[in-house]
Amino acid sequence: MELPQLHHPWLIAVWPGMGHVAINAGIYLLAKLGMNALAEFETPDLFDVEQVEVKEGLIQPVRRPRHRLYVWQDPQQRHDLVVFVGEAQPQWGKYAFCRHLMDIARKLNVERVFTFAAMATQMHPRQRSRVFGATTDPAYRDELKQLELHLLQDGHIGGLNGILLAAAAEAQPAEAQLPGTCLLGEMPHIFAQFPFPKASLAILEVFTTIARLDLDLTELQREAERVEEQLGELLERVQEKYRELHGEAEEGEEIEPEEGEEAAEEAAPEADRETASAEAPEDTRRPGRNGKLSPADQQHIEQLFTEAAADRSKAFELKRELDRLGVFKDYEDRFLDLFKKPSA
Repeated sequence: MELPQLHHPWLIAVWPGMGHVAINAGIYLLAKLGMNALAEFETPDLFDVEQVEVKEGLIQPVRRPRHRLYVWQDPQQRHDLVVFVGEAQPQWGKYAFCRHLMDIARKLNVERVFTFAAMATQMHPRQRSRVFGATTDPAYRDELKQLELHLLQDGHIGGLNGILLAAAAEAQPAEAQLPGTCLLGEMPHIFAQFPFPKASLAILEVFTTIARLDLDLTELQREAERVEEQLGELLERVQEKYRELHGEAEEGEEIEPEEGEEAAEEAAPEADRETASAEAPEDTRRPGRNGKLSPADQQHIEQLFTEAAADRSKAFELKRELDRLGVFKDYEDRFLDLFKKPSA
């Protein structure tokens, strides 16, 4: 793998998770910065195969999750950015996976590591998403305090979002150690199965401040407002049904989420998933991975792929539509291939 010469690079790692919070923040960076594919590495021994796909009676070749690195070279020469996009987290060997990624980071002379994640709370979807933070270095903890973030006082960060930072900070020899920071965007626990762009937006607002990065967040802001309105209306309908079923509720009493326990990238309870999916607004209902797209949807997706290939800044619009239709996994390879370097 031929590695470029980078200027004080930072690494940002994202994986799929609740609300698509981390992955959408990472892909927004890819799209709006016009990032290019840098490398791909495989760790097949860490991913087992639980099923195979069948199409028209034929069993398809086994496909394991892919992991890709993308790079942006800062014209202001402050910090080049390397974004790692993982399709899935390994079932075992998580620490070994992270050490492998950190080996590549050190070859790129990465100076600092970030992970993005979701923080599920009982916030109302119309409330502002807070950003929670945790870091491996006391100096960067002070930085987070100055930004008025909510520091995680105790608890845990599930999965590679935390393990990667531990692997970066515990590397040997000591001079190979890298500081790491996790930024977690707040989202409603009850809607953990729906994309929640407001949390992605909150993370990027903080990250761009830390990195002194000039990034146009307008498209993400508009999408956050649209989803906020949809989920707010959905919650109001759920509250109304609750009042109809529970006549003992006092007149004027509001059944609203309250601040409560928080979960960093942990799955929502089954009851919450059922409430969300059973009442999903029309614009968020999706055919799912096993469903079929209408000819109109297929044509629209192809049009968006064509536009994104010509202008990568439009890739986030394509990602948003694939999420809405519930088919991003089916198009993931093709989508991420949009960021390959053009042929010379």
